[in-house]
Amino acid sequence: MSKMKKVLLFVLVGVMALTTVACGNNGEQEDVTNDNTQSENVSEESSMVKVGLLTGVAGLGDKSFNDLAYDGAKKAEEELGIELKVVEPIDLASTEGLIRDLASAGNDMVIAVGFDMAEPMEVVSQEFPETKFAIVDAVVDQPNVQSLVFKEHEGSFLIGALSAMMSETKKVGCIPAMDVPFLNRFTKAYEQGVHHIDPDIDVVIQPIGSDFNAFNDPGKAKDIALSMYAQDVDIIYPVAGGSGTGVFEAAKEAEKYALGVNSDQDYMAEGLILASMMKRVDVAVFESIKDVVNDSFDGGIKSFGLDNNGVGLSEMKYTKDIIGEDNIKQLEEIKQQIIDGSIEVIDVTAE
Repeated sequence: MSKMKKVLLFVLVGVMALTTVACGNNGEQEDVTNDNTQSENVSEESSMVKVGLLTGVAGLGDKSFNDLAYDGAKKAEEELGIELKVVEPIDLASTEGLIRDLASAGNDMVIAVGFDMAEPMEVVSQEFPETKFAIVDAVVDQPNVQSLVFKEHEGSFLIGALSAMMSETKKVGCIPAMDVPFLNRFTKAYEQGVHHIDPDIDVVIQPIGSDFNAFNDPGKAKDIALSMYAQDVDIIYPVAGGSGTGVFEAAKEAEKYALGVNSDQDYMAEGLILASMMKRVDVAVFESIKDVVNDSFDGGIKSFGLDNNGVGLSEMKYTKDIIGEDNIKQLEEIKQQIIDGSIEVIDVTAE
């Protein structure tokens, strides 16, 4: 081979080698880019706030505070980008273990729904001091626990006043799940609100049961309600979570009035549920999660009442004409009197 041919061959081989390396580098560069993207995704996932939500024993579908807590957590999932895990306990005895499981699973925050979760939360929150906890409807005095509490007595007074305005038989009823201080906070304030309008109205109060199954027994609630209606009670206020649906069924059968509680339940018996005493558990849960996401979480009590729209009455979409403008105006005046302290509402849990 001539010297010139050897030089040309050497150059050709060199060019091919460079081309191969260039192609290889391009391929490798693409792989590196993918690896970086994957690393960023992993980083995003690892920095995502993880939240575990333990519902009350009645579980989801109660159309009350469990569903509201879930709504607030789902809103946080959609708007704040958290990773959400929801667990429904089979009974109260299982709740401590489930709270512990959620904390052990690496959740940044664990939320428990219901005043009956206070003791389990007290125990587990001390075992996991770096985990943020929140509890709905109870106070747990630990530095890593937010206690989300509501002034249910204020809203119950207001809806009691409405009952007195609307009662024709001068006999109204209240059906709590149990006879316990937390639920008596509703019933006593309801009775006070009724008597604020008319001291002569009879308020009949009958609990459903003596354990937490009473929050999920609509059949028994319906029987109690039908019995009350048969004895001239014309408006009933259920304070019993998922059992309240039984009262609404009774209202339909008897064609008498009922009241909703916790969430806006007016649609469940249109025109027969005068109003609902709304308790914005969804807002409280969302705000608590937001505190963790924003790194502004502090343990302690966060209270929600009439003054910050944490409790209040529904918009009365189906009953405004039935209730009338004068009564609605009077209810607004009573609300302002409660806020400014002119009316002092009974709170049996503070006694």
